[in-house]
Amino acid sequence: MSQDIDTDWAIEEFGEADLGDARRSKRLVALARRLGRSPHCSFPQSLSASELKAAYRFFDNDEVDTDGILTAHIGQTLARMRTVPLVLAVQDTTEYNLTHLSATEGLGYCSHEKVRGFFMHSMLALTPEGLPLGVLGLKTWTRPLEQLGKRKLRRQLPVQEKESAKWIEGLNQTTALKSHCPDTHIVSVCDREADLYDLFTAERAAGVDWLVRAAWNRCVDHPEKYLWDTMQSVSERGTTMLRVPARGNLPERTTRLAIRCAPVRIRPPRSRKGKGLAEVDVYAIWAIETGPPEGIDPIEWMLLTSVPTHTLEQALERLSWYARRWTIETWHRVLKSGCQIEARQFGDVQRFMRATALFAVISWRILYATLLGRLDADISCEVLLQRFEWQALYCRTHDTSDPPEQPPTLGKAILWIAKLGGYLGRTRDRPPGTTVLWRGFLSLHEISQMYLIFRKNE
Repeated sequence: MSQDIDTDWAIEEFGEADLGDARRSKRLVALARRLGRSPHCSFPQSLSASELKAAYRFFDNDEVDTDGILTAHIGQTLARMRTVPLVLAVQDTTEYNLTHLSATEGLGYCSHEKVRGFFMHSMLALTPEGLPLGVLGLKTWTRPLEQLGKRKLRRQLPVQEKESAKWIEGLNQTTALKSHCPDTHIVSVCDREADLYDLFTAERAAGVDWLVRAAWNRCVDHPEKYLWDTMQSVSERGTTMLRVPARGNLPERTTRLAIRCAPVRIRPPRSRKGKGLAEVDVYAIWAIETGPPEGIDPIEWMLLTSVPTHTLEQALERLSWYARRWTIETWHRVLKSGCQIEARQFGDVQRFMRATALFAVISWRILYATLLGRLDADISCEVLLQRFEWQALYCRTHDTSDPPEQPPTLGKAILWIAKLGGYLGRTRDRPPGTTVLWRGFLSLHEISQMYLIFRKNE
């Protein structure tokens, strides 16, 4: 058997990392491979004594930054994007609470003034079906303690000097990357925090658009004057049914949403009159629940987009794009819970940030495996696993030393990996989730290692 263990996912996603020194890139690949086997374990549990020393030296190196760590992976993400006609570049922000590690140097304050840690704003590439193709960008920062309590002063700053600039920077990065996938339409999808006039007016490359959930009842060029009132005057395009999961004391229910869509011209904010800002033409999609239960606020989404939207089918598609935001939130949970970022002890916030970039890709791979198995279960498992990996998996699952010539389907491989992680796979069980998948990947790595050892002379 002539299978080289180095021909693996770590080489593919990190092998061309731009860290200024080939030795650092080699160290990054080695760390990715080792930490990917046990993402939930501490460094001393995952690494040998010499590897542990090298890891801390790597994350303590000022020449190593998140951009350099992600360079090669972003290249691989763009390659995956070139295979599909439409990609959703979903942006989101999360915070890491390190208050329990008070001795860590460089921590800033977070959303609560007594919480200490750092922030991460990231961009994940998704297909419209929700398959994560990879990380497109990642920015980490701290809020200096000396700025605590000065929120009113920050409001007076131009948007370029506020944290809000992260949304525009994300859109700009999408534009910069567009040349690498010229035939792929990219839509930047953002939550209400990105309802910024400067984002609506930002320059974009052809084939790059944005979709934002509205937060402000903006002034519009219409007799009704304001966004919500204007959309209220628009006739319904149709309705759609939505299943609302149980929440708290409220049972699961199915409800009806009325859909409206129309082009609107948004006027500049009143606070910025006289600054020469032009009005901007956008498309609004409003979905609101009809007849909600008594005492319950209706479910509602008001979306703004640069993508032309005139029909019910187009409006429903835009709503489905926005609904894919849950994927990036799930990815953040995998990063925090599966990879235990907040439980690690680096002693310095910069080391945390560098390590987070590495674990971001490890977490993406876990989520990718979970969702890819659900979306296209009949394709070959070699889209995810190396040949020696699926052969080891097959032999372990079927208690044989003779793997087949043809790879099994992805659906079968994902099920086998999940069962390694404790999934029972009973008739009424839901599809395996991220927790059992990353546990299964843990076992798969060990099984694959032993498989290679026993077959290295074949």
